Amino acid sequence: MMSEGDAIIERMYECMDLFSEATNAWFKHAFNAPTEAQRLAWPAIRSGENVLVVAPTGSGKTLCAFLSAIDRLMTKEGDDLLRTSGGGDGTAESDCNAKKRKPVRGVKVLYISPLKALGVDVAKNLQAPLAGIAGQCEAMGLPSPKVSVGMRSGDTTPQERRRIVSHPPDILVTTPESLFLLLTSKARRILSAVDTVIVDEVHAIAGSKRGAHLALSLERLESLAGRSVQRIGLSATVEPPAEAARFLGGTRPVRVIRPESHPDMDLKVVEPLSAMRDPVSDDAGRRAGAVKLPNRHTTHISGVGPAMEALAERNGLTSVGGDEHTSRVSTGGSVWPAIERSVLDEVLKHHTTLVFVNSRGLAEKLTARLNDLYAQLRTSRKTGSETAVKADAGRDALSDRRLGRTDLSVSDNASQPESTASDSTQPYPDLGSPEGREGFAKHYDSVVGSTTMLVSSHADADAIAMAHHGSVSKDRRKQIEEQLKRGQLRCVVATSSLELGIDMGSVDLVIQIAPPLSVSSGLQRVGRADHKVGGVSHALFYPITREQIIGTAASIECMRSGDIETLTIPCTPLDVLAQQTVAAAAMDDLKPDDWYVTVRKAAPFEDLDRTMFDAVMGMMTGAYNGEDFSAFRPPLQYNEEAGLISARPGAQRLAVTSGGTIPDRGTYTVVLPEEGSGPGPRKVGELDEEMVYESRVGDVITLGTSTWQIQEITRDRVVVVPAPGRTARLPFWHGEGDGRDAAFGRSQGRFIRDMAQGLRAEVSDGIAGDKTSRFDTTTIARLRRDGLDDNAIGNLADLLAEQRAATGTIPNDRELVVERCQDEEGDWRVIVHSPYGRRVHEPWAMAITTRIKQRYGFDGQVYAADDGIIIRLPDGDGNLPIRELLLFDTEELQRIIETQVGESVLYAARFRECAARSLFLPRANPGRRVPLWQQRLRAAQLLNAARTRKNFPLLLETARECLQDVYDLPALKHVMSGLRSGVISLSETVTETPSPFAENMLFGYVGAVMYQYDVPQAERSTQLLSMDPEVLERLLGATDMASLLDADVIAQVGKELAGRTFWNDLDETDIAGRVARYAKTHGPFTADQMIAELGLDAVQGVRMLDELHAKGELLKGHFVDDAAGADANGSDDSASERSPRQTPQQWLHKDVFRRIRALSLAKARKAIKPVEPAVYQAFLLDRQGVGPVGGARYEGVDGLMRVIEQLEGIYLNASVWESSVFPARVRDYQPSMLDELLASGDVVWVGSKINGSNAKEAGGIAFHPADSRLLTKPGEQSQNNAYSAGTMTVPETILAALSNGGAFHARQLSTAAKTIWQEHAEVNVNLETGEIILPAWGESQFEEALWSLVWQGKVTNSSFAPVRALAQGTVSVRAPRTAARRRVRIHASTPATLGGLWSAVDSSRTSPMAIPDQTDDTAGKPTAGIEEYDIALIESLLDRYGVIAAPLIDKEQVAGGFSGLYPVLKRMEEHGNLVRGMFVKGFGAVQFAGRDTVDALRGDDEARSQSCVALDVTDPANLTGSAITWPEQHHMKPARRAESVIVLDHGMPVLFAVPKSHRIVSFTDDERILQPACTELAYALQHQSKGSVSFAEMNGESLKERNEYRRLLHAAGFVDSPQGMSYMAEPSRRHFHPACSFNLAAQVRKTGRP
Repeated sequence: MMSEGDAIIERMYECMDLFSEATNAWFKHAFNAPTEAQRLAWPAIRSGENVLVVAPTGSGKTLCAFLSAIDRLMTKEGDDLLRTSGGGDGTAESDCNAKKRKPVRGVKVLYISPLKALGVDVAKNLQAPLAGIAGQCEAMGLPSPKVSVGMRSGDTTPQERRRIVSHPPDILVTTPESLFLLLTSKARRILSAVDTVIVDEVHAIAGSKRGAHLALSLERLESLAGRSVQRIGLSATVEPPAEAARFLGGTRPVRVIRPESHPDMDLKVVEPLSAMRDPVSDDAGRRAGAVKLPNRHTTHISGVGPAMEALAERNGLTSVGGDEHTSRVSTGGSVWPAIERSVLDEVLKHHTTLVFVNSRGLAEKLTARLNDLYAQLRTSRKTGSETAVKADAGRDALSDRRLGRTDLSVSDNASQPESTASDSTQPYPDLGSPEGREGFAKHYDSVVGSTTMLVSSHADADAIAMAHHGSVSKDRRKQIEEQLKRGQLRCVVATSSLELGIDMGSVDLVIQIAPPLSVSSGLQRVGRADHKVGGVSHALFYPITREQIIGTAASIECMRSGDIETLTIPCTPLDVLAQQTVAAAAMDDLKPDDWYVTVRKAAPFEDLDRTMFDAVMGMMTGAYNGEDFSAFRPPLQYNEEAGLISARPGAQRLAVTSGGTIPDRGTYTVVLPEEGSGPGPRKVGELDEEMVYESRVGDVITLGTSTWQIQEITRDRVVVVPAPGRTARLPFWHGEGDGRDAAFGRSQGRFIRDMAQGLRAEVSDGIAGDKTSRFDTTTIARLRRDGLDDNAIGNLADLLAEQRAATGTIPNDRELVVERCQDEEGDWRVIVHSPYGRRVHEPWAMAITTRIKQRYGFDGQVYAADDGIIIRLPDGDGNLPIRELLLFDTEELQRIIETQVGESVLYAARFRECAARSLFLPRANPGRRVPLWQQRLRAAQLLNAARTRKNFPLLLETARECLQDVYDLPALKHVMSGLRSGVISLSETVTETPSPFAENMLFGYVGAVMYQYDVPQAERSTQLLSMDPEVLERLLGATDMASLLDADVIAQVGKELAGRTFWNDLDETDIAGRVARYAKTHGPFTADQMIAELGLDAVQGVRMLDELHAKGELLKGHFVDDAAGADANGSDDSASERSPRQTPQQWLHKDVFRRIRALSLAKARKAIKPVEPAVYQAFLLDRQGVGPVGGARYEGVDGLMRVIEQLEGIYLNASVWESSVFPARVRDYQPSMLDELLASGDVVWVGSKINGSNAKEAGGIAFHPADSRLLTKPGEQSQNNAYSAGTMTVPETILAALSNGGAFHARQLSTAAKTIWQEHAEVNVNLETGEIILPAWGESQFEEALWSLVWQGKVTNSSFAPVRALAQGTVSVRAPRTAARRRVRIHASTPATLGGLWSAVDSSRTSPMAIPDQTDDTAGKPTAGIEEYDIALIESLLDRYGVIAAPLIDKEQVAGGFSGLYPVLKRMEEHGNLVRGMFVKGFGAVQFAGRDTVDALRGDDEARSQSCVALDVTDPANLTGSAITWPEQHHMKPARRAESVIVLDHGMPVLFAVPKSHRIVSFTDDERILQPACTELAYALQHQSKGSVSFAEMNGESLKERNEYRRLLHAAGFVDSPQGMSYMAEPSRRHFHPACSFNLAAQVRKTGRP
């Protein structure tokens, strides 16, 4: 008798009876039972119905769609696989012709995926059922036809595409775009046999123009097949299903299969901190992933203030990468360290973790941070550094008890999960700043981290995470996906690139940082975890601000209930119709009536009006004639007699090369105006198109680290002017998404309303310590079901309570709040709190702007965000009736928006996209897109022409797209109706400071442009100090402000207040009054200082301070370092002795703080202005260690090595290196130092010469460290084994002799080369005697060939002596003679120019003879790639100059110039390696530098050398004449030629001397500057002199006559000579190398006599 369980299984398997025996047997063997989705769908699919399967991820939808078709293909039903290729339209004539044609195999099943990666996965996963069923057929003795699967996408090679056409697969996996191309080519015949179409991830395309395009392609496919084709749609997240079914079937019926079961999800909200406004709470250490937070007394990085971190953390826009060492634990910090540790802890506990973030930059930074943490953890365990940490912890036991400790058990096998043990004593190691971490300083050198993986910063075992997003190369993404599927990757940090149904293998856990972009996106991401039938998806959500807790919780509730965003099919997109019409007409002539019927079968075109259809046909066939349209040739023509639409020549090519619907978006170039922009390039950078849509003239934006004000917006560029120190006070859209959906906005507003109702007004004393008790029990139970932990609930309660206290009403879906508050300048900000999302708020803001301008005559600054609208009004207009500005009649609202949208930048940009889809902007080259500026130009011409025609289809389509697809006008009308009817209330309130919700909207953008460790100090201070003082005051309770407030300003204010002592006039019993007056007359002070000066009781004094703080009169925190504070308020002998560990708490009156803040802000704004070129020149001299004669920075061989590293790759005259460049930097330089580095293989020199044919004339020489990536340029082919059996030249024989590595003496090399020469050179035969005449070989010929290779950069030497000899013209030297008893042997002379050991440059890095006893990771590796070479070049330039700008790149003569390096520089900026700004005046608007470099550049120049410096004018440290223009003078035209000398004073050029022409020119008449400059010139000439140096004139005046210049030179040590004035080196010095005169020069300087 059958048991109940067997009966259930039997019923579950009933649907399998629909399949063949072999398929049935395979399925039962492979799976336990059909899923509910399969059980319900298979009967409908087998009956031939159109079916839409809506089921959760991991429910077997893909197999559900394919199995029926596979079963038909592999059984008798599929025997008739030889189909005739109709290629017609299904008519009787085409069927008759088809019978005569040779049968060909055709595609039977067409699978369409919106993602190429998803299609690849499906094609690969189909092999399992195909092989399994074939095996069952063979086991049963049944025939098993071989079913083939093909993949056709944009990545398919031409060979593979031809193979698909010649041998069509049974199952073709493709994309919508590839299907369109197939239908618009001769290859469409293979699709005539299709009987089943499967559309996966329907929700991803149905609501866009891409879906409308696909719908028409499916109708064309059915017309080609001449019969109905079964359509099967798949989706996990679509609402309502009926709308998706309508899209799938069009006018055909579609059966919706939607199982009752919901996805099994385990969702939790993790908040590591109990108080997010104070990121370091009492239990922070225990909560932060059970790992130890940093020690409270870590080193503070200059300029990275916790105030910035706390603010950015609260507003959710702090950059990842914020390091715990930037602040003291006791004074606050960022939420990111806690999140990073918690995420790493979860990664270590699971086998495979997928971390989703919402931006590419965040993906890279989080990946880098996780790898840093993990690598440091492994390193600390290996080196035993935990012992040191324990010892430090013992010295601070109190901090340990507060923060907690843990041990992350890291196993040696990185592929196994690692557990945590909270009771262990292993702490989480401190990392230090990214700039200072030893061993990991290069981590951020990979440009985009795991995107390119150019620089391997960590060992393989130390890299636990990789990033996956759209900027990652295709090959790299594929590699990451394969490793993830095989379980070889522990963690992948991804954006939406891994969101859709890609099979990612066994993923244990999904982590979402910040709320997902939408509810459906969240479901897709969570569904990646345990993506299999019956799997439970485990996911953790990490909100990074308190406001994000609301969005996260609301998203989770919608995910659980299936309340996802509503699908809306675009209504009659005319541009898509135009493109598909051209494609269809290119294959067959169209009858308008028949084509109209076909088009209307597709769901997006069901309501297409015939008049609009005719208008589109007329647009494509040239009905709009005129001179304005002459540049736009119509691709089609209409034959009125035949009534047919036919294609013009080239129409098919046009459709194939320019088809598709994915918009070709890019960036707008940001430039300075042509007039008044100063010297240097005008380009500032780029802005995303979406960002430009929302901008207006007058807006202040932040690009890089600099602020700019928009002056003009044209069709292709944004013109800006510098606005240093001005802060973009209102949020500025960055184009990272479409904004919140209105439906989800209502859900979020409803959630807030429910939470507000459950929030208790008062908390009893008994439960005051439990923040979760702020809610009633019902609300707490609901939040627990949503997965919120105690910290998340507590933070949510704090946020809502603070908002209610500020505005009285918590804004929600039924109660909108208008909040007014003034900023520091007196202007009014009106914040409309609304949850409905930016798509609703944008058109509302547009209407408000129009009404303000119409009624009051000025342009109001109105900005829209997801959480509301911000209106800024001048001080005098603060009392405007806001309610009248906000409420509109729906018809008036429609009219205003329709009028205004046509004049917006958004409309122009969308018109360009519509024109491109309509094939009016064709691509000239199929492989390359048309530059956006050209597209915009042609689109602007077409727009101007179209506006002269009534109801031009593209104008109507653009308006429809803006009003329906971009803006949600119906939702706005619904909100407006609710406001006018009273269903939605509108309350107004005035606040002194922005409420928490308003603060997030007003200042949230600040963190977006201030990445920690990336932003220079002045910009960071300006951004924060520009905020409302009250906002900063709220930060001070847990924030270190010392890095923001200027210490000099504090000292100044303290001294001004020091004379006011009227607090002593009060009675001694009036303690409150005396303390209050003391605070008003002092800068930052400590309690001990106040108690001592007032003579108060300590307990009473501290109590009064606490009372004043509670009233808001006093602020407490860390405002100034002790030394500065002592100077401000009186001396403190112990201040200088107090360590940072002992810094006491400081107090400051709020009025004094505001004064200090205002002065600090003014000073910070002044500091961010670009420095003068002279300041940068002085900075550069100091950076390169250049000093006056005898005052160089470096010394010894190590110092010389550092100089070579900094100046590598610069080609200079050989004599200049040793006479000027090296001595100016290395105090005791001697030629033997350079020879030592060359002989040891640490350094390689390379020659170069552009002009001159004489190989024995010296050219330019550059030095490189032997392991430098810049030594061999990418693309240069190695000459190893370059010789062949043919004839060879002498240089080729030398390279062939050097090809196997090693180094040779000249005679050895000559012998080897001669041997090869004789083997391969052309041989002559004496015709008379028959004697073979060997080719002549001459040593002079060899020497010339060798030096020609040197100047080509292919050969180098182990010594610099040959170059010296060549430069000095020495012919040869003789080796010493050796006497013997019986005979004397005289060694042959060796030319000095051939001394040393010769080797090939590209083999010098690996040759054991060239680099003895050295192991190099680069040994044996191929030449670095182009991008890796660019990164190394950028690092070298940064080391040399600190700043990278176009003039400096031009000076270096870098191949490709600044534009060639710009893409890499931009990615390095995005990754946080560099900051962009305008740092040096006249160097252009786009400059890149490191944050520390910018701070140092702007720092006090008193620390730099103030002495005059004399340099060779070609010295890399001298920018005058290259990046910096020559000062104006009329005596001579200076030029940068070797052996000319320039004297700089404080970075300013003072003298320029040309010994060869005997002339001197000065750039100033100030004798106080000229005198030391002349003296330094004399020292330099004495230092470099080879004899007497004379000058005949100075500033055009003869030095033979008595004048002021003659007197100055005479005082500097010059003497009279027949030529004018001469400087004679001492006779004893002429026989020594110039380097020997360092001490002598120093002695001369001391005595004052030359």
